Amino acid sequence: MTTPAHIAMFSIAAHGHVNPSLEVIRELVARGHRVTYAIPPVFAEKVAETGAEPKLWNSTLPSPDDDPEAWGSTLLDNVEPFLDDAIQALPQLIAAYEGDEPDLVLQDITSYPARVLAHRWGVPAISLSPNLVAWEGYEEEVAEPMWEEPKKTERGRAYYAKFHNWLEENGITLPPDPFAGRPARSLVLIPKALQPHADRVDESVYTFVGACQGDRTAEGDWQRPAAEKVVLVSLGSSFTKQPAFYRECVKAFGELPGWHLVLQIGRHVDPAELGDVPTNVEVLSWVPQLAVLRQADLFVTHAGAGGSQEGLATATPMIAVPQAVDQFGNADMLQALGVARHLPTEEATAEALRTAALALVDDPEVARRLKDLQAEMAQEGGTRRAADLIEAELPEK
Repeated sequence: MTTPAHIAMFSIAAHGHVNPSLEVIRELVARGHRVTYAIPPVFAEKVAETGAEPKLWNSTLPSPDDDPEAWGSTLLDNVEPFLDDAIQALPQLIAAYEGDEPDLVLQDITSYPARVLAHRWGVPAISLSPNLVAWEGYEEEVAEPMWEEPKKTERGRAYYAKFHNWLEENGITLPPDPFAGRPARSLVLIPKALQPHADRVDESVYTFVGACQGDRTAEGDWQRPAAEKVVLVSLGSSFTKQPAFYRECVKAFGELPGWHLVLQIGRHVDPAELGDVPTNVEVLSWVPQLAVLRQADLFVTHAGAGGSQEGLATATPMIAVPQAVDQFGNADMLQALGVARHLPTEEATAEALRTAALALVDDPEVARRLKDLQAEMAQEGGTRRAADLIEAELPEK
């Protein structure tokens, strides 16, 4: 029996970074641990529902409801806000945990202050990765080529100098890249099947526990209508401002006899932008995704880590239309696994979507591969295994 401990989780206010951890947090609370969760106020209620205590701090990052364009378009546009946010968050978090230091730190990959705080407190830190992790050779094959040009610019050099100085001020000797990308211990909350070069991942550091999905009934239910085929279209929670793409989906599936389309458009598109919508098309700003996927025949997805693994967990064939960051790699992985077609947004016309859909949904080989992957994922252990591994890292009392 593990002695109850104080475990502190740190994340940012983004669905794709908070949601994957919630079932693990709920399980740790159920095992008698006191779990605090450092999070901006917009996610306080969601965190509190797990039984964890929210420790609130104010973030300077764009919020989940902001226009995705607020993130900018270049690599430096994307990374600078995280460093600036970390620098201003650290004093808030030091104050929030004054006299209430945890026994162990859990950190989302975006939470730079968490690793600084673990160092400051002298406690173990475990990264919870909601997407792919670095393999042996990752730096040479991906990171260095990606950073080669930005590092030559004054802005890029200033970013690295600022990061290095901040780490040094906090007693950390690691350079910025390994600090951010090479944790001492990590639980990977995706199936190993979605990890590129999985055979080159150091399993003494990274353990794949797969999806930690839990019971999603609180998100609401969805009833399948009388239809031969049901297709869900969702680009997740961030990159949803794609009215032209949604119009192509309506054209592709709204005119297919016997098909029903569930179209999630997010907060940044007005349904009026879609034009005339047939009666077999359900347009919603948000859907209980897992509930729909359990009853769907096809998933048109942006191939984020969460959506990709939900498609695999429910054995649903996918059309991957990636929008940003790791989604392009996930789309390629899903296609290579034989369970999806990768369609770039600019090629995702009504005709291309319909052709891919009809090829996927009745292919027995696609169905077989999905069932095999579903079984493999079930063996990875999910929530309970993640909680077991976290408890194994707790210091002896």
